[in-house]
Amino acid sequence: MTWTAPEVTRPSGDTAADERILLPSLLTWHRSTFLHKLSGLTGEQLATASVPPSNMTLLGLVRHLAKVERFWFRLRYAAQDIEPLYDPALGKDHDFEVLDAAKAEEAYDILLEEIRLADEAAAEGSLDDTFDLGGTPFSLRMLYLHMIGEYARHNGHADLIRERVDGHTGA
Repeated sequence: MTWTAPEVTRPSGDTAADERILLPSLLTWHRSTFLHKLSGLTGEQLATASVPPSNMTLLGLVRHLAKVERFWFRLRYAAQDIEPLYDPALGKDHDFEVLDAAKAEEAYDILLEEIRLADEAAAEGSLDDTFDLGGTPFSLRMLYLHMIGEYARHNGHADLIRERVDGHTGA
């Protein structure tokens, strides 16, 4: 049986909350928007590069976003003693380049788990908490803003790719 990305309901969220609630809520909305853009597609469709000359795919974006969730929240912010999701020796774009459609469900599940673990890592943190990023302090507040931007940018990519894969547009 061919796996198909499940339907996703996006949360509405509070638009006037304190920033400790607002920033994670907005990130959650962007994450669910990305997952929504995958809904109903098969692994083969997720692995399709559809916007020449780019080789970017939805599956590559799934793998990339799982990598950045782990990197920023767990490796950097929480300083967890874990390995990167993909071996850095394989190249910085390895997450985009390995596109086995048969492993799309696994990649999707890894993204969901990395999101869960990222939220867990930051749940009790103060937005003023910092970690060292190349000799510069980087706050949890800035991390949320960075990840919101990361997802917003890739949601735009996902829109274009999805439209070329099956004609679906919007939201």
